[in-house]
Amino acid sequence: MTDGLHPDVSELQLARVLAALGDQGRLTTVQALARLGESDCTRLQADAGLDMSRSTFSHHQKVLREAGILHARIHGSQRMLTLRRDDLNARFPGLLDAVLATPA
Repeated sequence: MTDGLHPDVSELQLARVLAALGDQGRLTTVQALARLGESDCTRLQADAGLDMSRSTFSHHQKVLREAGILHARIHGSQRMLTLRRDDLNARFPGLLDAVLATPA
């Protein structure tokens, strides 16, 4: 069962995860989020060093969320993002570690 925003672990698809990670901006975002743990969007974009509009960054977040790579929650007026590390490791053991160990 999903919450409408985040796919359930059983619904994660390898092709969709890999496609989401195949974009340089999204890969850099995931690597930065792994370093930060949890982050609001503004801090994450700055830490990742991404020079793109807010709407483009928002689109990348949506792709990562729909692929099951990150979790978004609203905290006040901010969207807080975290990696779904445990879910990804449960479904695809070692994949996230391999991705994070590879230079962007």
